[in-house]
Amino acid sequence: MILKIQKRKFVLTSNKIPTMARIKTEKNLSRKDVIVSKAATLFREKGYKAASMRDLAEAVGVEAASLYNHIKSKSELLHELVFSVANKFVLKLDEIESESIPSLQKMEKILRFHISEMIHHYEEVYVSDREWKHLSDPYLSNYQNQRRVYRKRLAAIIEEGIRNKEIKAIDAPTVVLIFLHAVSGIESWHRSTKKITAQELEQNMVAILIDGLKANK
Repeated sequence: MILKIQKRKFVLTSNKIPTMARIKTEKNLSRKDVIVSKAATLFREKGYKAASMRDLAEAVGVEAASLYNHIKSKSELLHELVFSVANKFVLKLDEIESESIPSLQKMEKILRFHISEMIHHYEEVYVSDREWKHLSDPYLSNYQNQRRVYRKRLAAIIEEGIRNKEIKAIDAPTVVLIFLHAVSGIESWHRSTKKITAQELEQNMVAILIDGLKANK
């Protein structure tokens, strides 16, 4: 009896581990920059507490695990957002304070900067303004102190203007409060479906808030 041995073909298959999607970057932006930017949008839309790292990963377009190659935690993102915005405002105030111009002009330049940032960097400024309460110490205490000092410096400019009779006699801390709340209200402009242009918004706010400070001569 003749036995027929059938030859079997063996096919080698490679068990490749699927690669994770890479974070897409734009010009002059690092992967971390992209994550921070997406986090700002997410924190504004959902609130810091409700937003999860899974939500962020989905917004960035990667697996949640790959986010930790660039950041340590959600709290690190909030810290990054809050203090980067705060430091930008402090640096601008340093610059304007050092200029040899009348106090009223200083306040106008500061106001225009606040308005511009709220218009063009809305997500980051919104989160810094609304979600800072979720910082943990010592960052929370540091930020609260930075806010107090910033407001006092604005009030000092107004008080100098009052002494120089450029600005009408008015309570400076109240003026600062009104200024900052008015800028914060630009959120409504962003949400409006029938809004004026950004330039018109800025001019209207300056006309109301700065012209209203001028001393009667």
